[in-house]
Amino acid sequence: MAAGPSDPTRRGVVAGAAAAPLAAGPALSQDLISIRTDLETWVAMGDKASGGTGDTDSGAWMESRLKRFGYRTQRQVFDAPFHRPGVVALTLGKTSVQGVAQGPAEVTGPGGVTGALTWGIPASPSGGALVVMDLPARRWSSVRQAELRDLPDRVRASGAAGLILVTNGPTGEAIALNAPAEAPPFGVPTLVLAPKDAGPVLAAAREGRAARLVIDGEAGRRPAFNLIGRIDRGKGRTVVLSTPRSGWFTCAGERGPGVALWLALLPWMASRLKNHDIVVITASGHEYENLGAERFLHGEAPDPKRTALWVHLGAGIAARDWAQTPQGLQPLDRPDPARVLMGSAHLIEMLKESFAGEAGLEAPLPAGPAAAGELAEILKAGYPAAFGVFGAHRFHHTLLDDARCLDPAFVERLLPRFQAVILKALGEA
Repeated sequence: MAAGPSDPTRRGVVAGAAAAPLAAGPALSQDLISIRTDLETWVAMGDKASGGTGDTDSGAWMESRLKRFGYRTQRQVFDAPFHRPGVVALTLGKTSVQGVAQGPAEVTGPGGVTGALTWGIPASPSGGALVVMDLPARRWSSVRQAELRDLPDRVRASGAAGLILVTNGPTGEAIALNAPAEAPPFGVPTLVLAPKDAGPVLAAAREGRAARLVIDGEAGRRPAFNLIGRIDRGKGRTVVLSTPRSGWFTCAGERGPGVALWLALLPWMASRLKNHDIVVITASGHEYENLGAERFLHGEAPDPKRTALWVHLGAGIAARDWAQTPQGLQPLDRPDPARVLMGSAHLIEMLKESFAGEAGLEAPLPAGPAAAGELAEILKAGYPAAFGVFGAHRFHHTLLDDARCLDPAFVERLLPRFQAVILKALGEA
């Protein structure tokens, strides 16, 4: 899955921050200055597709911080899919509607595939139709969400030549879907279409009109890497801190707060947790259903029996909330509450106390089937003491998940909460 075109007007300026360089002052703590700088750096690195320039550069940047704070570093390399796009569009006569290629991308070549548009999957094999699915309104994130789990098999059985997904969500933008890395998830070229652009396509599908689907460009696999840092003290009890760093686009609100908190916790853990070994991991391959995290769990992760605590910083930890108004979406001075705090049962009371008053985090859930993302994999792997945050903010998995979705103050106020619960969980408070 490739990122869309770069837009320099959306890079490098955190929402709510002055455009001029920040200077220390009585109203700005050192933590806030560092977090703001890290968020600006993260956004400026651009698209974070696994193994791409933004993902690789951000990994190198995070590695330099690890070394500065005394961590021994390692890169765990693996292959991930990629797509460098050419034309990605559906053409209806003289009208062309651009969208996003669903990854792992199945390319058509410049000629594309032509067929009659059908509204939904036909009851009998379609003989090369282009199926249009107008998905219900959700904060979409993955092809494994309940409403989509049987869709790949149904599309394959239909004989369709292509698939167009209209991802109705909270912004009107196209929402890319995480998918397994092994193969294109639906077995056919698939276009993700923004609801705001979908009107002509939906009308044509109702009429069964012919269309041409083009998903051009280079697709294949390329190296990506997990970055691992270690402080080995010979204590035999390990604390793990993890955050993903890859994603479909710039991933400002999706990944930025987790990355900034991960960086802020590195020196504190090194100096404060003297009675424990430390392992930290920032994984690539996230958009391919936690590919990098899976590689780490089955290769370099510490033994659950020797792990005192695992802390995971997942998606949308502290992204900006937005209000729907007649004039469109307006930014709010508060974090999006569509986030979940979840942990091992014996940590729940500690989590409640430490995150009281944080919308979406004030009622932590015990580990269970509602877990998502890498945290679900960590919990399934049998780590006895683990907690983390995951969510899907309003611009999750869209091209517009940019600097406007961030406020460093939202991130800063979580830092002491994470520090407090880590110490409580380790019996060092």
